[in-house]
Amino acid sequence: MRKIAIMDVGSNNARLILVYIYENGSYRIVDQLKEPVRLISDMGHDNIIKPRRIQQLIKTIQMFKRLCRACGVKEEEMFAYCTAAVNRAANQRSFLDEVYATTQVSLTVLSGEKEATLVFQGVINTMDIDSGLIMDIGGGTTQLVHFEKRAIRNLACLPFGTVTLTELFGLADQVKQEQIDAIEDFYRQQLEAIPWLTGLQGLPLIGVGGSFRNLGKIMRMKTKRDIGTLHNYAIRVREIDAVYENMCKLDLDRRMKIKGLSNERADIFLAAFAAIKTAVKYTECSEIFISCCGLREGIMFEQMDPQLTSKPIPHVLDASLANVLGLFQENTDHANTVAKLSLMMFEQLRQLHKLPNSYMRIIKTAAPLHDIGSSIKYHDHHKHSFYLILNSNIYGLTHREHLLSAFVALAHRKDDVKKECQRYAEMMAPDDLAYIYRLAVLVRIAESFDRAMDGIIESVSCDILGDSVIMKTQTTADASLEIKDALTCSDMFKKAYGKNLVIL
Repeated sequence: MRKIAIMDVGSNNARLILVYIYENGSYRIVDQLKEPVRLISDMGHDNIIKPRRIQQLIKTIQMFKRLCRACGVKEEEMFAYCTAAVNRAANQRSFLDEVYATTQVSLTVLSGEKEATLVFQGVINTMDIDSGLIMDIGGGTTQLVHFEKRAIRNLACLPFGTVTLTELFGLADQVKQEQIDAIEDFYRQQLEAIPWLTGLQGLPLIGVGGSFRNLGKIMRMKTKRDIGTLHNYAIRVREIDAVYENMCKLDLDRRMKIKGLSNERADIFLAAFAAIKTAVKYTECSEIFISCCGLREGIMFEQMDPQLTSKPIPHVLDASLANVLGLFQENTDHANTVAKLSLMMFEQLRQLHKLPNSYMRIIKTAAPLHDIGSSIKYHDHHKHSFYLILNSNIYGLTHREHLLSAFVALAHRKDDVKKECQRYAEMMAPDDLAYIYRLAVLVRIAESFDRAMDGIIESVSCDILGDSVIMKTQTTADASLEIKDALTCSDMFKKAYGKNLVIL
């Protein structure tokens, strides 16, 4: 197993993530730390990082190193990077030398272009979006990346971030409408100076960074659309208007009481929100998606597979499912067989279930992961599978698809999931419960078709005749065990599809 540490020294915070990369190719982020350093604060017009900020960073890096050593990370597997504040600091060389002399950590200074590219890698390898505009608001800069067909087309780096904008317009505490108007006008002028932004209207905006994560948490509290993760959380543009207008009227003390907004970011959040609101209006974006993956994850992917720097993961969901299966050390042959047979039945029973193609992603997720709960306990493993699927990093799904995939895994062994569905009523449509059962019984039958986990049933064909569905199996050996087990699903199938089940 390879253990790596990634240190990201930003203008506002220093962050550390620890990643374990296993021999089967799967990976897991096992720990993380964040410390405010505010390197860009008090820099002034001379662009000098002040000694007290340097000392704070040195203490933070020493703390990071201690955790790395405790987790068995070797010195050569610690990768440390710094961004905007150091990139333009007049005392950059002496700063880097002092940090290295004290901590023995060599900081790599990222250019704006390299930082934007790494952010893109973190986003594109964890989200299934073909085209969009990435906006990463840091303490001292804002990175903008336009991508099409999962490749970078344009990028820009604005020399303003949450800390610099807050100081420039005096937005830390009580603000007046003139200040809000001034920052919006200023930021709009910055956007207008980027020629390629013209004509991108209507693309989704992917938000990266702590300010976007806080915005996601605030909106999640208000809308109650919550599955416990922020990554790929979708915000409708119209939903932020009232929140923004209200926040512009609040002083710092009242901002600190907003649910979802961290106290350490309350003083600089209004500047970030004004920038976001201006960008949303200028680009007429269709929707905002929160990405919890950015620079650090981009570095992680680069370390795991250097080829990802030139060619992103082509199928994010497939790669993510393979990673989850590897982490739980599942029988991948069995998981893939169940997925294959489930999808075969889904295709052939379209006339009955009448579900659109998008539901293939749900059964494609639930089928291979239906048994991961057995890693906790075999009895009631479907309940554990539900929890594990819901709380695993499964990239490439919308939040609703993620939720329904967990419910399909739960329902493949449980007759009634209505009570559990009520907890997520804000995210579910009236017909979803019926759809869950229709998909779940296919997973249950497919699981039975590979009961001995030896793949003797290679395929299945389904014919709809009158009040029956006849499933014909193609086998390589005697499949009486598998067929007998699958027929125990007859009542479940009749309830979901209104047809008798016949298996040959």
